Formats: sequence, C-alpha cells, structure tokens
Amino acid sequence: MTDHDQMAHETMTHDMSNMDHDMSEMDHGDMMNHGGHMMHMGNLKQKFWVSLVLTLPILLMTSFMGMTQPLISFPYSEWVVAVIGTILFFYGGKPFFSGAKGEIQARQPAMMLLIAMGITVAYIYSIYAVIANNVFHVDPMIMDFFWELATLIDIMLLGHWVEMNAVMGASSALDDLAKLLPSAAHKVSATGEITEVAIKDLQEGDLVLVKAGEKIPADGILTSGTSMVNEAMVTGESRLVAKAVDDSVFGGAVNSEGTFQMTVTGTGETGFLAQVTKLVQSAQQDKSAQENLADKVSGWLFYAALTVGILAFIIWFINSGLTTALPITVTVLVIACPHALGLAVPLVVARSTSIAAKNGLLIRNRNALEQVKDLKYALMDKTGTLTMGNFKVNAYDSLTDDVSKEEVLTLLASLEAGSSHPLAVGIMDAAKDKALTYDQAQDVKQITGVGLEGQVAQKTYQVVSMSYLLKLGLTFDQKKFEALAANGNSISFLLTEDQVIGYVAQGDEIKPEAKNLIDALLAQGITPVMLTGDNRQTAEKVAKTLGITEVQAQLLPEDKEKLVRQYQTKGKVLMIGDGVNDAPSLARADIGIAIGSGTDVAIESADVVLVKSNPNDVVEFLELARKTTRKMTENLWWGAGYNILALPLAAGVLAPIGFLLSPMLGAVLMSLSTIIVAINAMTLRLKNNA
Repeated sequence: MTDHDQMAHETMTHDMSNMDHDMSEMDHGDMMNHGGHMMHMGNLKQKFWVSLVLTLPILLMTSFMGMTQPLISFPYSEWVVAVIGTILFFYGGKPFFSGAKGEIQARQPAMMLLIAMGITVAYIYSIYAVIANNVFHVDPMIMDFFWELATLIDIMLLGHWVEMNAVMGASSALDDLAKLLPSAAHKVSATGEITEVAIKDLQEGDLVLVKAGEKIPADGILTSGTSMVNEAMVTGESRLVAKAVDDSVFGGAVNSEGTFQMTVTGTGETGFLAQVTKLVQSAQQDKSAQENLADKVSGWLFYAALTVGILAFIIWFINSGLTTALPITVTVLVIACPHALGLAVPLVVARSTSIAAKNGLLIRNRNALEQVKDLKYALMDKTGTLTMGNFKVNAYDSLTDDVSKEEVLTLLASLEAGSSHPLAVGIMDAAKDKALTYDQAQDVKQITGVGLEGQVAQKTYQVVSMSYLLKLGLTFDQKKFEALAANGNSISFLLTEDQVIGYVAQGDEIKPEAKNLIDALLAQGITPVMLTGDNRQTAEKVAKTLGITEVQAQLLPEDKEKLVRQYQTKGKVLMIGDGVNDAPSLARADIGIAIGSGTDVAIESADVVLVKSNPNDVVEFLELARKTTRKMTENLWWGAGYNILALPLAAGVLAPIGFLLSPMLGAVLMSLSTIIVAINAMTLRLKNNA
C-alpha cells in the first residue's frame, strides 16, 4: 500500500468469483497463431496420428533413402500410393492450406504459404510421375516424392502439436489460481434452508453461509456474524482481518474464526480470478516487438524462397532438364518454410508466461519482458513495497487546550473506523488498547492524495499529511514533527476548521525481503529511487537502512507521474507501486509493477502484478525477463540463420562438387530445426522452478 497521507482510504472491491469457465474450456488443439493470424488447425493430435498411419503403407510401397526397390511391390501399387498420398495431401495438409489462405487474404505471406506451396509442388509432381511412368511408360522412370510429401506433412503436424502442447502448458498455471476457491458453497434460501451448491451456480444477491475454517466461495458483504479472515491467498498479507456486518470479503480468503452469512456481490466474469485469466490469455496473444520482427523475416523469406526457387528451376531446367529442376525447386520450397522462425517467439513467451503465473507473476503486457535489458531506474513506493504496512502508534497528542490527548485518538479512530488501511488499523488498535469508545464518523469521504474527512458530533474533521499543512500555510510544531520523523514515524495531523488540533505518529517495519531487492537492483546496474508521500525524515531513514541514495518525499500522485517522465529522459524506468494513487506512474513507466493484487487499478494500469506482494518477486521478474529475451534471440537466430544457410544448399550451389540436398532430407532438417526451437523454449527455467 502507498502512504496514508498520499492515498485515499480505498477499500478493495474485486469480484473474486468462480472460475469454472477457466482455460480448460478452450480447445487449444483447434486454434493456433502464425504470422499474426489465428489459423484453424483442427484436432492436431488426431490429424497427426491419422496421417502417420496413412504414411506407413506409403513407406512400404515407395523407394526411399537410396533404395532401388520398394519393400512391397505388386501390380498397381503405385496407383495405391497415389490414392493414399492424395488422401494424406488433402487431409493432413488442410491446416496449412487454411493458414495460407489467411496469409494471402491478409497480404502477409509467411510460413503457412510456404508449407502449402512445398507440399503442393511435391504432390503435383508425384502425380505427374505416376501418370508418366504408368500411362506413358517414360524411360527412364521419373522418381515421385510421395515419401517426402508424407513425411513432410507428418513432421510439420508433429511440430505444431509440440507447439500447442507448450502453449497449453502456459494455461495450466491458471488452474492453480482457480484452486483458491472451494468447489461448493452453502446457499441459504429465503426460508432459511441450507443447501450445498456448486460455485458456478452462485448468483449475485445469493445468501451464503461460511463456516470457520472454510474458504470464502465468492466476493460478498457480511449480513450477519463476525469473523477473522486470512486474506493471504488473495492479497499476500498474512495478518488476520476482522470482519463484521457490512464488511466486504473476498472469494478465496480463509474464514479463520467464526461463522457468518454473506450476500454474494461478484460472480462469473466480474471476478478477480476471471480477470487474471483474461490477463494471461491476452499476454499470450498480444504480439511483442520481436515477434513482429519474426513475421517480417518470414515475409522476406517467402519472397527470397520464391525468387531462389524460380531461378534454380530456370537454371537447372536449362542445364539438366525438368526431372532435375523440379526436385531442386521442391527442395528449395521445403527448406524455406520458416516454421522454426514462426515458433521462435510464441513458444518462449508461452513458456515464460507459464513460469511467471506459477511464481505469482501475472504478466499483463509481455512487451515489458523486452524492456528489462535497457532498465536504468527502479522507482518505488515505500509503504507496502519496502515496508510491511503494519503500523503501530508510537505517539499521539493534542496541540490545543480545547481537546485532550485521549479525545484526539478517539476522533482519529472515529474517522478511520470505516477504513482497512494499515495506518487506520494502527489507530483503531491503539484506541482499543486504551479502551476508548467511539462511533464511526458520518459522511466520511476521501481527499485524494491527502487523507480523509468526516463528521463527528456534527463537526467536520480531517486527517491529513504534513504536505497538506504546508500547502495551506497552517502552523504546527515543526521541532516536534522533526523529532518524531527522525525516528522513522509516519505522521498524520487532525484538523478542524483549518486548525491543527492533534497528531498521531506511527512506525512501520521494513520488509525482510526489501534489502535483497535493493541489493539486486544495484548489482544489475539499476538505480533504486524511493518515491513517497511520507515526510522526508522518515523516508530518508528507511532509504539509508536499505542503501537507497535517491529519495523523493512528500509527493502527491501527480508529482510521481512527473518524476517518472523526468527519469525517462535519462533511461528506461521501472515503477513499483500499489496501483491505486500510483496508477498514473505505473501507466507512464516503461514497466509498471503492482505490488499486491487486491486493487482493480493494479490490474488496469500495471504491466505486471505481483500476487504475493513480495519485493523479491521483482527480482524474479527481472531474472525471468532477461532469460526470456535471451531465449527469444537464440530461437530467432536459429530459425533465420538456418534458412539463410539452407536456401543456397537446396538450390544446388554445391552440385559441382557432388552434393545435392534432396526434398526428403530438406524436410527432415527443417522439422528438426522446429523441434530444436521447441526444446530450447522448454528449457527456460527460473532458478529451480519449472
């Protein structure tokens, strides 16, 4: 959370509802992204196995690998092969024809068009060979390419199947998020009858009973009973939160104590976990800069292959005739298929997204992964990011003779009674310890970037920051403030009618993981900068403890956004905040990271959401991003480099020394490059995590 004087006292209103409609409902075997186009692939697993079965008789009845005679031969066996090859061509090749059609319609020729061209040329030439050999009885006999056609289709289908399995692996992490919710809920009818229903059957407005020890089935508002709720699985904060009538609860949190009834307020697609699903899906589908480059390279390769193929055909036709020219042309088209190049980025991103989700890193914008290598500054909020956000009142007092010290704390507790902010909790805990009685203030409203105000006994009071006092020119005890702030306290002031009547000083505890975050940033050449709305003395004490040398204190939300702009003139900027008043800064930064998943704006404005609210997760993200970018680059070089080297070989530049690359070998080598790219992507790891 950001500092109390910097943010409005906001309540989290996420709809943590059921995820029964999760990613398992998607038929990943049916859709695939290539060249920026979604291509209908059909059931890849079924197509592959059927095509493989059809390939077996072709292997037995044709000559291959230098064999002079097929293993099985009988009258009209070549016609049988032609029939089976035709079935395989249209059945197994259909996905590639569909993809090629989409690329032509989009005027973006790429890998699917090249594959379609390759198998079409091989098929037409093979049919021509069968007719020429068996109808016109040409001499010498023309070698057909049904074996090459069949194996090319099989291996390409296998490559796509491998890809789809990898992409589906990225979705499996969402199942872990869905497990935050129980499978059933205790629904209470209008007559008071309790029945157990599936989570997916809950609707907004339903009354639900939640017993001690159970997970809360959906977002809701308590209508009866009290509870102590552990929201760690939702917000990352492990402390128990007291809940009473009219308080909000989140689906996925654990009811540690007490039994209560609640009215459901969030179901279906309005739920937080449903939003998380959409984030991961969109992260997999959004195209990164490197993926766009891969598509451009594929387009260039299409024209290069077409040019090389035509030139090779003309040259070899002139010098050696059709029977030599056509196989070489087929080989060029087979080799040129940029299958590995097209899989280079999507497979890595799918793997990276899966690892991220399993480690509590929800990547909303995967372009953020590619920005890490150029990062210069890491701007970060203090409270909740570097500190625990568990405040304890260290001092409070009255600054006027009209109000006693205890009355100041009572008024503060009344104003903060409706808030779940850490500073508010600290004040209420102090009032409870002092056995002070108070009623919740009326007409409480938030003052953005300042604090709040409300009415107690028909008199208006405000809880504000020191920067607000300075802005209005109000006087206060500067020496006392400096003494308290020097000890690391966050100080809030109580006002009425523009008069400062009291203050409260609260101390926070630095997160154990914060020091590791700062050390890791410095080790990577990234300068950490603390941005906070808190007073400078408190901010500098925390900064000194952690090793931060640049501190910007007493800031309003718009000040943070301006500072992000300023630092961006010097280099790439990472912003870490809570996603509420930090939203403008998170959106403006090159990479925006929201600490804690408990606010709507964290999802809306940040590129990355850290579910566990652990600063070390930022280090994990930086490590994963760098490894992901490295894998992308490796795959792009392998895919493009392979084609650049293979094209001239396929065209026959080494024919004068006796080396001529056959279509069969071309298909095998091309498919091997695809498998290597897939394996390279799957070797991406985050430390010891899969």
